[in-house]
Amino acid sequence: MKIAQVCPRFYPDIGGVETHVYEISKRLTKNFEVEVLTTDPMGKYPEVEEIDGITVRRFKSIAPSEAYYFSLEMYRFLKERSSDYDIIHAHNYHAFPALFVALTKSNNKLVFTPHYHGRGHSFIRDLLHKPYKIFGRWIFEKSDAVICVSNFEKELILKNFNVNSSKLFVIPNGINLEEFKDVEKIKKRKDRTVRTILYVGRIEKYKGLDYVVKALKYLPENYVLEIVGKGSYKSKIVKLAKNLGVINRIRFYQDLSREELIERYAKADVFVLLSKYEAYGLVVAEALACKTPCIVANTSALSEWIDNRNVFGIDYPIHIEKLVNLIKEMSGVSVEGVNIPTWDVAVEKLKRVYRGV
Repeated sequence: MKIAQVCPRFYPDIGGVETHVYEISKRLTKNFEVEVLTTDPMGKYPEVEEIDGITVRRFKSIAPSEAYYFSLEMYRFLKERSSDYDIIHAHNYHAFPALFVALTKSNNKLVFTPHYHGRGHSFIRDLLHKPYKIFGRWIFEKSDAVICVSNFEKELILKNFNVNSSKLFVIPNGINLEEFKDVEKIKKRKDRTVRTILYVGRIEKYKGLDYVVKALKYLPENYVLEIVGKGSYKSKIVKLAKNLGVINRIRFYQDLSREELIERYAKADVFVLLSKYEAYGLVVAEALACKTPCIVANTSALSEWIDNRNVFGIDYPIHIEKLVNLIKEMSGVSVEGVNIPTWDVAVEKLKRVYRGV
């Protein structure tokens, strides 16, 4: 069986969808022939290459403010070659590649993982979100199976698109346990005189990172904030930090290797994610795998992580004083008894969906 995974961006780019597609694809190569069709708006990577047994094809695209990833090259390729694949698995409702898969669908099967949270990732995406919903609805109609990564996402899709529930499946994202085997050794190398707050993800307004920067002003001087990621809101975060006089307590990282990222997770005292909307929250799973306690916004799929032991929630509107107190209380708390799904389990469930469509 030949399978195409179609997504806006792919490894070595970092993000929730990118990680999801990479992890399932490299495991699927054990049983299937797998190709990834993706875009490369900046022309940074080879047009065709093999990564961990996966054939990766990249197409030029237009992505204003890193939004929507419109690729005429990808559309033409799918129009000519769609029938080469037994199953095309499209990812990310919030970008054009999934729509191109629906438009060019032949006699093969279409599986769709929307990673849907109801809003755009940036100002441009948010602006186009309502008119795009007309096309988005059609992707769901053309899909033979729709895979949700959380119960929150499933309920949101049922509410917004009236999809036949019989073709909806919930398969949570996973982690690769092997990656985290050295976490305890890494923790022993941590500087105990410093308290580290960690954020990992795109730097966009909806992620709520500005609240963490504001909280930093009211925390003791030995608290620092590490931000791993990039995005259109970074300049605003830098400006805010300078105005508050905390810029010298913030460290920015981007394009880290997996090993470097896991080291940041493991050495952090607390992980904070205050997104207004997330379809799953893979970075929370990764932080917990590194035995780092988490503070999340009590919104969307993030609320499914809250157990008031390893993960504490905070309601919107965010009160800075409450956030400051939570950060102090949670910093360095021992994480225990967490049951996190693995990618191996996720892929076994996915294979059953593939064989059933």
